Amino acid sequence: MDVRIRPAEIADLAGIVAVYNHYVLETAATFEVTAVEPKDKMAWWQEHANGGPHRLYVAIGPSGDVEGWATTSPFRPRAAYRTTVESSVYVRPAAVGHGLGSRLYATLFGAIRGEDLERIVAGIALPNPASVALHRRFGFRPVGVFTRVGRKFDRYWDVAWFERPLRLDPPDPAPPTERPGTVASGG
Repeated sequence: MDVRIRPAEIADLAGIVAVYNHYVLETAATFEVTAVEPKDKMAWWQEHANGGPHRLYVAIGPSGDVEGWATTSPFRPRAAYRTTVESSVYVRPAAVGHGLGSRLYATLFGAIRGEDLERIVAGIALPNPASVALHRRFGFRPVGVFTRVGRKFDRYWDVAWFERPLRLDPPDPAPPTERPGTVASGG
């Protein structure tokens, strides 16, 4: 897929929200239950706008549209957690299966390699075999499942938690081609 991956800019926020709202309204990949507007995401945007361990990257297609995005966000608010980030990746449905999630994660994880971080964690609502496969390819290992922790679409969902060290030994694998399916993770 012909895309350019770069740090997000404020002008990308509407496109980021458009991609995200598909997962809000159509999937359990996020436990947000109502669509969001760009104004609703301004504090989140500011948290990711200045570099450091909390980054936001976008994949921009030839038309200039946001095709996907990936982020590292604070895991928990208390100071002792500051060396852990939570990662998320969302790809426009028509772009799923073209390796975009892998390219976004490779760029994102490379960008934070020099930060004072130890762990990257990810929560994945189950079932989501494509997201599980993506995270495993990037060195994440499962650490547990919280059962029935979210209710959306009139049913309860389990969330699998994965973790990986920031610096893998050997280095991160080359991004493989993804299989079609839902690749979003987050919460």
